[in-house]
Amino acid sequence: MTPHRFHPQKLPESACLSLIGMAGAGKTTIGQLLAQTLGWAHLDTDRLIEAYYGAPLQKIFNGLGLKSFLDAEEKIVALLAAKRCVISTGGSVIYGPNAVARLKNLGPVIYLETGLETIRDRVADAADRGLAIAPGQTIDQLYAERQPLYEAAADLLVETDDCRAASCVATILGWLETAP
Repeated sequence: MTPHRFHPQKLPESACLSLIGMAGAGKTTIGQLLAQTLGWAHLDTDRLIEAYYGAPLQKIFNGLGLKSFLDAEEKIVALLAAKRCVISTGGSVIYGPNAVARLKNLGPVIYLETGLETIRDRVADAADRGLAIAPGQTIDQLYAERQPLYEAAADLLVETDDCRAASCVATILGWLETAP
């Protein structure tokens, strides 16, 4: 990747960047590369939930059920305290208003928008992914339900279907360069 002219000191010392979007959108991959490029820490909230409960995400979801899982995710994310960190969130974080408010308070929220067909390809077998989906709900229905929530929370939308991680990072850095 060509070095970018963006200097992270343009953001407040306490700033974070949060990535939201569907499972399979590339939040972790892009988040890790963005953090590395900025020289910041990277935090994946799904891994944080696993560390809190001491179990894989799917096992936690199976044990708690959808509503309790979403409540737990919201509480954990709403309590985040971080500086100079890129936060890759679980796709369901968008259901927790307190979690979304906390992410927005920490800094810009970036929606990695990925088309439904791409999501279907990437999340074809979600059985062990820890996907917060209601019994009987399809990926198509979940996608339609979440899209407006992601868009409402986002400060920036980055389309990721045909965008390699490095290009997505460059788009984000370019936006940060010109953002007020």
